[in-house]
Amino acid sequence: MGRLTTHVLDTALGKPAKGLKIELWSQGKTLEHISSHETNDDGRVDAPILAGQSFRTGTYELRFHAGDYLRGTGQELLEPLFLDIIPIRFGIAEQDGHYHVPLLLSPFGYSTYRGS
Repeated sequence: MGRLTTHVLDTALGKPAKGLKIELWSQGKTLEHISSHETNDDGRVDAPILAGQSFRTGTYELRFHAGDYLRGTGQELLEPLFLDIIPIRFGIAEQDGHYHVPLLLSPFGYSTYRGS
């Protein structure tokens, strides 16, 4: 069976992003909320975000609540923040694939890719 995982690194502070809220949504005719998670000390979610019978092909969206996380880091930031909620919409085409969607985050930019 396939699985979906993530890892969030705070590139401004040079460490994993601990305590960042992540939501998973499914894109059909409308967006449907599937689950909510929070990153651990290593910037990861403790278990796959999607796995087993729930893992299906389709279009999904991960919403990273970067604003709440960034406010909690103690960095001097201006309001409103440049980045708040970061949506990453992606497709799952392989039923047995491992889809790893990492986020490299700073207060003024982010990047992602399909990891392994």
